[in-house]
Amino acid sequence: MYASSIWRAIKDRRSIHEYLPRDIPNGVLQKVLEATVWAPSAHNAQPWRFIVIKDPKVKETLAEAMAKEWDKDLREDRVPPEDRERLIEASIKRFTESPILIIACLTMDDMDTYQDERRQKAEYTMAVQSVATSVQNLLLRAHAEGLGTCWFCAPLFCPKKVKEVLRLPENVEPQALITLGYPSKKPEVPPRKSLKSVVYHNYWGCSG
Repeated sequence: MYASSIWRAIKDRRSIHEYLPRDIPNGVLQKVLEATVWAPSAHNAQPWRFIVIKDPKVKETLAEAMAKEWDKDLREDRVPPEDRERLIEASIKRFTESPILIIACLTMDDMDTYQDERRQKAEYTMAVQSVATSVQNLLLRAHAEGLGTCWFCAPLFCPKKVKEVLRLPENVEPQALITLGYPSKKPEVPPRKSLKSVVYHNYWGCSG
């Protein structure tokens, strides 16, 4: 029964883009956040930090700041003005109308330090992977509580602006933004690659 419930959560979870205007009880939110600290991490350093945003003004300020930075990129990509406007408006609406925003962050404080660039780069990658496992825990526990989520990587494209808006300390780096709320609808199952196309036995290309 336990294994089947885990498998069901993995298969049933979806990325949600629209939420009901319904508050999330603090007890439920606490359960979702508690799941993050039980993720595996390199050296058990637990390099994740999470910022929970409920205040509408903060959500609006953050959404508009990120959108402004995105607009610069869209201009450089020569996206037509009408398309830029549509994309920017949709982005702001998506984040401001989400009941809760959660910013997943990384800190290297408790990770190992090396003098050479090669090992230090690997250490940083290990921290990134550790944060990702923590976010996955959050997504699955939220689903188990009847909540919906969507994992966005927007902060990676404008980390300085996110740090500025949220007044993050220098040693805390934003990695992802997760929307959280009660789903207004359940999306269809997205296509998945076959197991045979992604798993290789012993050597590359040996999928038999």
